[in-house]
Amino acid sequence: MTKIPEGVDIEAVSKWMDAQGLAPGPIEDIQPLTGGTQNIMVRFARGGAEYVLRRPPLHKRRNSDATMGREARVLAALAGSDVPHPTLIAACEDIDVIGAAFYLMQPIDGFNPSEGLPPLHAESEQIRHDMGLSMATAIARLGEVDFRAVGLGDFGKPDGYLERQVERWQSQLDSYSELSGYPGPDIPGVKEVGVWLGRNLPSDYRPGILHGDYHSANVMFRRDGAELAAIVDWELATIGDPLLDLGALLAFPTSSEGEPQPLPAWAGFPTRTELLEQYRAHSTRNLEAVEWYEVLACYRLGIILEGSHARACAGKAPKEIGDLLHDRTLVLFEKALCRVG
Repeated sequence: MTKIPEGVDIEAVSKWMDAQGLAPGPIEDIQPLTGGTQNIMVRFARGGAEYVLRRPPLHKRRNSDATMGREARVLAALAGSDVPHPTLIAACEDIDVIGAAFYLMQPIDGFNPSEGLPPLHAESEQIRHDMGLSMATAIARLGEVDFRAVGLGDFGKPDGYLERQVERWQSQLDSYSELSGYPGPDIPGVKEVGVWLGRNLPSDYRPGILHGDYHSANVMFRRDGAELAAIVDWELATIGDPLLDLGALLAFPTSSEGEPQPLPAWAGFPTRTELLEQYRAHSTRNLEAVEWYEVLACYRLGIILEGSHARACAGKAPKEIGDLLHDRTLVLFEKALCRVG
């Protein structure tokens, strides 16, 4: 018998679904889903339809419930667009139903490449190459969505978005020193990169929908080819500069251009030049300052990963994970320094 994850009251969910007018019947075929997220996800069937429920972890952060609502709002806004995304079915902001906000979406028929490639993809370098291109296409299409027209005009604070970035991430890095046992950041280049970003702000900024955490662990591909099935995990989405998502994509692929690489991808992944050409073919955005966004992506992600290292030093995360992510932070800043030097 499948064990139902703690934090998902099936009876309460069933009653709530009845109140939403969803197909009646018992909840069956319950399958907890795992992946690279701390959120709780459960797949189930009811009334001839398939559902995935997503809610925050049991030990919620202060803004976890609001984040669930924001995710659901973005998915609703993307309905009918050409951006591959999970289809939202219904959302619940009433935390009294199961102890947290949650939403229901349609399951995605696909796979996450960070968990391994199926034989079709593993055996074809052309398919793997096209997978990378489809990531560039999808994020370009997201940047083309008119956020005001789809009801997200008040979803973020786009004014001054780029100007706030260095201060915002430097402040987060400084906050890690509050963790007992963390000796402080030992990251060559962190000051130099921050100064360069501040001095070279792009002048052509056009706000749009930003996924905020775009990489291979947050996408799913179709099983029958290279096409992206969905971009997932929208918890960091906001209204900002979509070119930061492109910068994040450029920050991680395997290298065929002699540069240090922070995160693993797969053999056959497109080169930086190919990714840029693919993005440009599906976007009206000005890419003249793309190096700035790539450097900011390295700066931002490096500081985020250093947080795990700091928590590991404080005994709040496994040491081996902290050491690994610190090494990736160093590679990210090495890559950033290659751009600013």
